[in-house]
Amino acid sequence: MSKKQPLPVTSPSKDNLSVDVNMLAEVLDNVGTCIFTKDIHGCYTYVNQAVLDLFNINSTDIIGFDDSHFFDLALSQQLKENDGKVIKEAITVENEETNFIKSLQETRIYKTVKKPLFDDANNVIGICGVSTDITAEKKLQKIVKAQKKLLHTVLDNVDAYIYMKDNERTFKYVNSKVAELFGTPAENIIGKKDTEVLPLDVAEHFNQSDQKVFDTGEKQTIEENSVDEQGNVRYYISTKIPYQHQGELPTLIGFSTDVSELYALKEEFRKQANTDSLTKLYNRRYFIEHAEREFHRAKRHLRILSLIAIDIDHFKNINDSYGHPVGDKVLMSVAQCLLPCLRQEDILARIGGEEFSILLPETTLQSAKLVAERIRLNQSNLIIKGEWQGEIKVTVSIGVTCIRFEDDNFDDFFTRADRALYQAKDSGRDQVFCG
Repeated sequence: MSKKQPLPVTSPSKDNLSVDVNMLAEVLDNVGTCIFTKDIHGCYTYVNQAVLDLFNINSTDIIGFDDSHFFDLALSQQLKENDGKVIKEAITVENEETNFIKSLQETRIYKTVKKPLFDDANNVIGICGVSTDITAEKKLQKIVKAQKKLLHTVLDNVDAYIYMKDNERTFKYVNSKVAELFGTPAENIIGKKDTEVLPLDVAEHFNQSDQKVFDTGEKQTIEENSVDEQGNVRYYISTKIPYQHQGELPTLIGFSTDVSELYALKEEFRKQANTDSLTKLYNRRYFIEHAEREFHRAKRHLRILSLIAIDIDHFKNINDSYGHPVGDKVLMSVAQCLLPCLRQEDILARIGGEEFSILLPETTLQSAKLVAERIRLNQSNLIIKGEWQGEIKVTVSIGVTCIRFEDDNFDDFFTRADRALYQAKDSGRDQVFCG
């Protein structure tokens, strides 16, 4: 049996090798990045078309030349440092390089990968490199970074609590005011659910309005409140708007402003509008407004309602003898003496000057007269002392009336109590008269 002859080995032809090299060169010339090789002395041995375009030269103007012809090396220190590291340490270097290009008279930033080239004895004979121009990207990053810093500066200095939460109640962002309010850095809040960083009752309270945003997909403006660590109620005006980013959970952006001081000021104004500044009792405006409402309710439901009118006897003499500051002290003392005689539902007010009125819901004329007599007795036992010589004893005259079927309006009711008061004064004062 004859021995099988081996197949002939065909060596690549010179023409085929030339074609492969040309194809490779064409590929490298069409890559949108700079590709090059250098010898151990730093002179270029190969560059692709991107390098030639960068320097606006032909290959004969760069092959055999080092970087000093194309870069301002005093302004391109990273280039020389990276080349030296590759050659001396025989390692691959991946780094960013900031290079000043002479032909362009401008600085470019490159993301560069440089590797050593070896001979057959494994000695470094040069380097090959790939450099991608990231100048535009770096400029954009710088702009984005500056804008982000500006945005954070603005958001952290706005006098509002600003936050983002998704529909699973996870915080996506909080500004510094929110972090300060919660008593922990922002990084300890972002990524956590509201129930993890807030008391459960507070988290549930705020989530009610959050849910309205997610349910309706519309902006919500609401009043919210919470109790701080000192037990004080804090009031907020919150605006919450829906925000949807593609591929992410529905989110809301919230802006909450602490209006506790404004709320307290509003309450103080309301109180001042309804309160006599001297005695701290209700004033005439508040009394008439509420008394008229009680009058109509009593008429409509056939309920009992009584009214007491009080006047300090000889008050003008006190002002004339001691002066108005002492007169004011007398008014305040009389007001304080009236309070223990009242129920919670009774309404006491200073009507004007030295006159006071008390409205007594669900009170008969007889019961109101007993209250009036108790008031008269308490006031007659009141002795007012001060820096002046002697003591001031106070008495009051009182008129009492009860609602009647024939009363058409509150004025009829109020006037009758006033007439009874003046009957008491005309009869010698320090008395109670019913009308």
